[in-house]
Amino acid sequence: MRKKVIAANWKMYKTPDETFAFMQDFLREVSGHNRDEIVVCPPFVDLHTAVQAARHSNVQVGGQDMYWEKEGAYTGQISARMLLAAGCTHVIIGHSERRQYFGETDDTVNKKLLAALDAKLIPIVCVGEHLHERESGHTESVVGRQCTGAFRNIAADRAAPIIIAYEPVWAIGTGKTATPAMAADAHRVIRAEATKIFGHAVAENMRILYGGSVKPDNAKTLMAQPEIDGVLVGGASLDPVGFASIVNF
Repeated sequence: MRKKVIAANWKMYKTPDETFAFMQDFLREVSGHNRDEIVVCPPFVDLHTAVQAARHSNVQVGGQDMYWEKEGAYTGQISARMLLAAGCTHVIIGHSERRQYFGETDDTVNKKLLAALDAKLIPIVCVGEHLHERESGHTESVVGRQCTGAFRNIAADRAAPIIIAYEPVWAIGTGKTATPAMAADAHRVIRAEATKIFGHAVAENMRILYGGSVKPDNAKTLMAQPEIDGVLVGGASLDPVGFASIVNF
């Protein structure tokens, strides 16, 4: 039985003070919840506050991105070692907004994934198609290509920590949500790709999340799909009570 993951991606929202207030309220709402793996991914400046607030709780903290080099003259970048030192356990890699606005490619996703695994961070790797790709029937080929690129040069015995988040780009921040059946179909494609590369045993245990306008009113229906192992939540994760209701689906 794959343990579900409920992850929050705050994107570029919340100051340290706002993070502290959120965590105080949120932790009260999810106290004692051990059924799922709960992860909050705030902006880098909020990591210390989030980690300190989450100590001795059932909530883990992750970064929203990282660079693949261990250190160097890379202004504005954050390494896996820095995330670990800040108290992070997880890191999001290859989010569609990183691909769209900041030049992320399948190649850089692969480099970051390798670096995250080397550092023993749990990577949440994002894949997903644009609307024109779905409408032209290319969802399977696009998602398959992104998975193949991300998994390159990773041996099966190192792949166990990898979490995949299927996020159809057309559903992120738009209010549109893939139907549970559409999401489940995409998840089957991802698991089939993982099976080809890593073998059945690894693929069968890999957690695959759904992301894209996840809200309290659709979380339970999405989670009911056996192929959906959790959710990566954007805007709806900014409210502590709302996000807690998703966790407590």
